Amino acid sequence: MTRPARAHRRRGPLHVLRAHHLESEPRHLAMLTLAAGALALIGAIAVAWVAGFGAVATHLRHPQYYWLPFALIGAFVAHVGYVFAYREVAQVDRGVRIGTLRLGAIVAAGFGMFILRGGFAVDLEALQELGVPPEEARVRVLGLGSLEYAVLAAGACACAILLLLGGSPAQRAVTLSWTIGVPAGTVLAVIAVRFRAFLCRGRVGKLLRPALDALLVVWKIVSAPRRHGAKAFTGMAIYWAGEVFVLWTCLAAFTHVTPSVDAVVVGYATGYALTRRTLPLAGAGAVEALLPFALHWVGYGLAAAVLAVFAYRIFNLWLPVGPAIAALFALRRRPASGVSA
Repeated sequence: MTRPARAHRRRGPLHVLRAHHLESEPRHLAMLTLAAGALALIGAIAVAWVAGFGAVATHLRHPQYYWLPFALIGAFVAHVGYVFAYREVAQVDRGVRIGTLRLGAIVAAGFGMFILRGGFAVDLEALQELGVPPEEARVRVLGLGSLEYAVLAAGACACAILLLLGGSPAQRAVTLSWTIGVPAGTVLAVIAVRFRAFLCRGRVGKLLRPALDALLVVWKIVSAPRRHGAKAFTGMAIYWAGEVFVLWTCLAAFTHVTPSVDAVVVGYATGYALTRRTLPLAGAGAVEALLPFALHWVGYGLAAAVLAVFAYRIFNLWLPVGPAIAALFALRRRPASGVSA
């Protein structure tokens, strides 16, 4: 299923708000990138003002920059892990076969800060172009998001328990919310999947159906570890490990201590209430405003956390822009070659 050719004509600035991502012109991509950059800068400045510009400047005097090159490794590993997880979710039930290069391009484009509707919009339309029916494609994309949260929440829960047992200075409200909330949420999710047919009845059921179908996708992955589960969870775990490692190295550069892995995981998960693939413009502004406070709640100074998050977003938000734009134009030039069985 290929997208029909489009007439190349100049469109007004408001077109960028409703256009398909493959229809975006270079000037529209530049406009969205500048808007995302402005939001990110405003968020960082706002938190720096709360922390105190003097305190932030103090941490800039002798940073340990030698940590930062290692962040590139983490960013690359995270991308590779997400590609593997994406492939396994696409192959559940209806085997959607996607070429490795195209799969990498879809993932790279979805991490671009110029995608107004968020990276999941790229995933949704990519699956539809491969022949997956719209509703099923939507369920798979929601399932991919559910898998993201499931793996991150499991890791945050385990680390929160370790922080509680180790007498960490992290706020109890944060650690207890993960320690209690994740097991309780898991039980509710299992019950919801078990009684999915009953819950999907009526008008309320229609509203619940997409979320329950997404949980069912994750359940099928869990229940078939040899087919999809092991690779899907391993890929997503590698993705989150790479992302957390990037933040860990940035904290090490500005705190002058070896950060606690458990604290960084809990702080990261708390500050990333919605992932960058879920949020519009890769979460520009929201992450810069929330993540430093989350790191502060688990024991790090707010001034150092502001700088660490700013550096983290260079690797997480700005460096992926080039590959994302290249991937977007590659997807535009080459029609979908995958098929669904």
